[in-house]
Amino acid sequence: MDGEVRHLVGLLLGTEDDWPRAFEYLVDGLGPVPDGTGRRHVFATERLTIEPFSLRSKPRNDLVIDRLAYWYYHPREWLKKVALMDDVYLLNSPFTFQAMEKHAAYCAMMRLGLKVPETVLVPYKNPVDHDKYAFTAQRYNQPFDLDAIAAGIGYPLYMKPYDGGGWRGVSRVNNPGELHRAYNSSGGMLMHLQASVDYDVFARALSIGAETMVMRFDPAAPMHSRYRVEHDFLGAAAGIETITISRVVNAFFRWEFNSCEMLVRETDVYPIDYANACPDISITSLHYYFPWAIKTLLKWTVFCLATGRRPRLDTDTRRYFDISDRSDLDYGQKLAAYRRLADEYFAVDDYLQFCAAQLPDLDQRVLDWAAGPDFDRLIVDTVKATYPAHEHERFIAHFRGLTSLWVTDETARLSS
Repeated sequence: MDGEVRHLVGLLLGTEDDWPRAFEYLVDGLGPVPDGTGRRHVFATERLTIEPFSLRSKPRNDLVIDRLAYWYYHPREWLKKVALMDDVYLLNSPFTFQAMEKHAAYCAMMRLGLKVPETVLVPYKNPVDHDKYAFTAQRYNQPFDLDAIAAGIGYPLYMKPYDGGGWRGVSRVNNPGELHRAYNSSGGMLMHLQASVDYDVFARALSIGAETMVMRFDPAAPMHSRYRVEHDFLGAAAGIETITISRVVNAFFRWEFNSCEMLVRETDVYPIDYANACPDISITSLHYYFPWAIKTLLKWTVFCLATGRRPRLDTDTRRYFDISDRSDLDYGQKLAAYRRLADEYFAVDDYLQFCAAQLPDLDQRVLDWAAGPDFDRLIVDTVKATYPAHEHERFIAHFRGLTSLWVTDETARLSS
């Protein structure tokens, strides 16, 4: 079938400008992409605006990358409308945002047998602002012993919001005094108490579609230094398991743009936070890994649209639960079975074949961009917009150095 098919990718944005500029630049230079059937696919982007919409209006966009609706409900409802009525492909699905609030994600992955640390949900410290609360609480709320719950979990532990994000409200609790101070200050936040894990490596996996990058992460470092440029920091088995867990979480909930935090102790992998509706992909955070992230986001976008991949709104949890309920399978066998379901959902083999056949020069083009003046201008502009003037020189040099290291490593990879 000959012809040209045009696709418009919508970017639903908040305060970010660095990665959208990078994505737009690469899309503008992409050119027509064949799909193997004689058709050529042409791509363009637009930044979406917030405005009234008729539920029967037809969207211009074929795919939307959403970075806003996790907190802004008006565009969230537009996303639901275009998914249900118009088959617009979404990164991510708005229908599982409740699971993005950590609690449901913990429950689901515990059901699958993943090594989520012991977690207890405790009631609000302050009364809920609802006219029926006082009566309901008096009749049905049971008193509880916070100290006994914490002792059962064991110190140190973490207190954190059930719907947390960006480390908001997270406290490390070492003793009963700190426990009560943290709980008393939680106010209207609904809190989890979660067991701590002594770990060798804190790993954070960024998954975009069928690809995952596992990075060593230092949560105590400043944001510009949290992602450490290290390779082979995990053993082979733990490395495979971190990728598998990240991909299984995403396939289970139909998330296609998400990050997963895991603690690795020897060969054991403990997922602790894997529901991020708006994963960090700023150049000032990812630095070395930023070109990979933008390239992968572009590849997944092109693959979905050029191949006519249909959005899947159903989560199909029963296939996973049928595996988890089998007593004849051990943990490793269950994980392998989950991985097969996840790879099937993301069409991993088809994706890799498509990229090799239809985007054969994209690696080199992204490398040339990352080594060129437009990328350097992006670094300078982002640093000036992010840091105070007296820190500009320092951070421009910092991010130039780290991204130049990626250029060196990628050059070597493509030459091998």
